[in-house]
Amino acid sequence: MILRLIIILSILGLAEYYSLIVVRSALKSLPSVWRVSLTAIYMLLTVITWLGFIFFRQINWASMPHLLRNIYISFVLGFVVGKILVLMIMLVDDIRRLVTWLITSLAYGGKAVDDAQPGGGIERSEFLKRTALVLGGLSLLGFTYGITNRYKYRVRKVKLDLAGIPNGFKGMKIVQISDIHTGSFDDHSAVLHGIERVMDQNADMILFTGDLVNNHADEVDARYQEIFSKLKAPMGVYSTLGNHDYGDYVQWPTKEAKVANLNTLKDTHGKMGWRLLMNEHVVLERGGDKIALIGIENWSAKANFPKYGDLSKAYHGLKEKDISFKILMSHDPSHWHGQVLQDYKDVNLTLSGHTHGMQFGVESKWLKWSPVQYIYNEWAGLYSQGDQHLYVNRGFGFLGYPGRLGVMPEITVFELA
Repeated sequence: MILRLIIILSILGLAEYYSLIVVRSALKSLPSVWRVSLTAIYMLLTVITWLGFIFFRQINWASMPHLLRNIYISFVLGFVVGKILVLMIMLVDDIRRLVTWLITSLAYGGKAVDDAQPGGGIERSEFLKRTALVLGGLSLLGFTYGITNRYKYRVRKVKLDLAGIPNGFKGMKIVQISDIHTGSFDDHSAVLHGIERVMDQNADMILFTGDLVNNHADEVDARYQEIFSKLKAPMGVYSTLGNHDYGDYVQWPTKEAKVANLNTLKDTHGKMGWRLLMNEHVVLERGGDKIALIGIENWSAKANFPKYGDLSKAYHGLKEKDISFKILMSHDPSHWHGQVLQDYKDVNLTLSGHTHGMQFGVESKWLKWSPVQYIYNEWAGLYSQGDQHLYVNRGFGFLGYPGRLGVMPEITVFELA
């Protein structure tokens, strides 16, 4: 833990060092007054940024005006990511210069080599400084722009041609949404539009895979309860809990208060017409055939997330029913590798969320990337191993960063084929 902290602080320290070099280089041609003033502003913004990071959990974000909060958080993230990009470029340049120095020292006895580009262009180092500055600025602008994407719901249609789907369920449409995080919303009408898009899909069944709130049950106020109650489907609306639903990330006055909060949240699912599956299963019938829908509480293979889920309890009485096709709702995708693939090989399809695709990344025909992939092997979309499959929903809402950059909020429509 200490070593990891030292490494992180060292990286951040280098990022600050290189960023200051780039800023000073960009300002060097300005008059002294402007140079000093802009450098001071940059240093002030840096201090404000790190204060936001250090005291993130202590700040009462809910009490801040939404627009101010959104702009501030987006600025902080863009500022930090921009500095990391500056670090990467400048470090490459320093490594290049070190290698050049070693080669010239050995081959030419330390005689200096001209670093300028052929044809009288700018020096490589100056070019890289300018490149770093541009990328840092684009990062800042990009995260600020991402605020405008937080309610731009994308409908993803996925055809599942899986072994073992009973004939009676072929052609069935299932909608999955996940990670609503009601406490992050600031626009009831925009959320209502998202729910209307879910209903436009005319699904046979709707599944919600956890994190209805950030921390508190009262985030789902009367207006949001009315909005989410609009989710209806012929075969029902089913839900399960995510790690944020338990209230583990805030201080409660008593243990009883925390329990009461969770009980209120459970009741809210029922008030909205959702069937909350708590380590249990239901048998669904269609066209004379049956499948099992299993829902468990949060279960994570990651050490810093809880294991409230109990698949053995959810399976109680299921083996005797001789049902060949099973769908599992489990919030955290690490559960798939952590337990499902090893011990529950009869689970055909697992539906998860949790990662949000980190709300930041690149998804195109040629490239699929997000920083979250260095933590979760399965972080967005469909994954398969043998006859077992996992789909990770990118999330309906947002948390922390009040926006989406490259990874849009998702409504998933599955068609069983």
